[in-house]
Amino acid sequence: MSVFDQPSGAALKLPLIAFLDKQWERVPEQRRLPLAVYATTQFLFLLWWAAFFPGALSYDSITYIWHVTTGPWLSNHSVVYDSLVWVSLNTTGDVWLLPLAQIVAMSAVLSYCSVTLREWGVRQRWAAIAASVPALAPPTAVFVIFVWKDVPFVIGGILVFGAAGRLAARRARGRQAVRDKAFYRTVGLLFLGFLVLAVFRNNGLLVAVVAAPVLLIALPSMRRWVLAATAVPVMIMMLLTGVVYPAAGLKTPPKDAVYAFFYADIAVAYKEHPGYFTKEDKALMADIAPLSHWKGRAGNCYNADWAMEKPMNRPEAARRNDELMALWMRVLKRTPDEVIGARVCRAHIAWAVFPGPKELRADTLLSDPRTSKTLFSYLKWNEDIKQSEYLPKLKIRPLSEPLHKVADFSWRAFKVPQLHWLLFRGAIWCYATYAIVLLLRRRTKAKGLGALLAVTLGLQLTVLAANPAPLWRYMIGPIFIGVMILPLLWAKPRFGEQDAPNAAKPSRTTLPEPKPEPAPVA
Repeated sequence: MSVFDQPSGAALKLPLIAFLDKQWERVPEQRRLPLAVYATTQFLFLLWWAAFFPGALSYDSITYIWHVTTGPWLSNHSVVYDSLVWVSLNTTGDVWLLPLAQIVAMSAVLSYCSVTLREWGVRQRWAAIAASVPALAPPTAVFVIFVWKDVPFVIGGILVFGAAGRLAARRARGRQAVRDKAFYRTVGLLFLGFLVLAVFRNNGLLVAVVAAPVLLIALPSMRRWVLAATAVPVMIMMLLTGVVYPAAGLKTPPKDAVYAFFYADIAVAYKEHPGYFTKEDKALMADIAPLSHWKGRAGNCYNADWAMEKPMNRPEAARRNDELMALWMRVLKRTPDEVIGARVCRAHIAWAVFPGPKELRADTLLSDPRTSKTLFSYLKWNEDIKQSEYLPKLKIRPLSEPLHKVADFSWRAFKVPQLHWLLFRGAIWCYATYAIVLLLRRRTKAKGLGALLAVTLGLQLTVLAANPAPLWRYMIGPIFIGVMILPLLWAKPRFGEQDAPNAAKPSRTTLPEPKPEPAPVA
């Protein structure tokens, strides 16, 4: 019998397609969405990784390698991430293993968040698209393949978003008092997300400090568990920095690096009100750098790096740090508006939608995946890096040249300055996240929705608290979350009575419990 004579519905399929269809049918329906998202994002990220193999590098990347190969190990960067760099170098002789691990982790977290969106009534196709876009768009996809401590930091923030959204959905369904395996698993992932935030950036614990009150208000029946998931990571990080790292012989960063923000505050105040400074104040400042420097480039409120450039005598600043900090206190008392204004100005990337003046380096500062010939100036002064056995590996070696050309062109096309406000600046996505959550709350009356914006608020306020310059990587997390939260504008969560026997009395607006997973087909 010809294939055209077969009964209706029996289409001719290639053997591979037929095999894949059969395997897909064996996957429980509830697991198809996260599996599809994981496979899609993993594939897309791998293309970017192959195009920029072994991974995109920055000045910080070379610093990590310097720390773990010739030393000394310092605690000014993430010690945990430095350790992962060491593992990659000593197992593969290269750095490619670390970006690959980041791809796997990010794909898993994005697939997890797609299910969170589904629980809030987002249709599966839109949940899948929203979770997959970050793996396709150059601004977010290229970020994931950088050898940067900021990448796992962002992964931790996205995981917090996904877990907090699951807990909020439980409250909306009237299951806030139920303590089942799903609840403990979600709280565990919330804890893991905050722990990753804490250990991969030294000020990451501030995100937990800001997000915790929001989560405690949004999830009142889960407060003990939420408090544990936020407070314990903070205590672990404090224990590491205060006890473990010093005991392990890790050196603390020099004071001129730790207190650079304070020196920049002094410069901004001096530029605006030089008459407020006494002869003793000026004498101290002149011993560190010419007064023309304090009143000139150093007085740029947008970028603290300018204050620390030559002719600033950084070793002398570190030696006389106590005197400089006493001066900072006097400046704060005399002109608190200038000090506060300098901090807000320096955190421009966190709250301003549009870039600032380019001549003051207040535009969006991007890191290029191309490796500079001088290794970001390291080859000009660092003998350890010049003689490193890993030096030949510290450059882009694409696995496919045509793929590299396409990926590099795409990255540069997206860098058009007129679109920085949308593609590279997280502030607009923070405001979009807050607006979407508020609109969903108004439309559905569901309680607990504040949990969906907790980590975004924490990321934004942390950058406002301490930030050296308008660097895009500090606000990339809200872009990931903002893109994924967009489908909530059209979400249609179904409300109904909760029939779980052990559930607390449901509110009038409760989401139904997801359908149980069907058994696999034999």
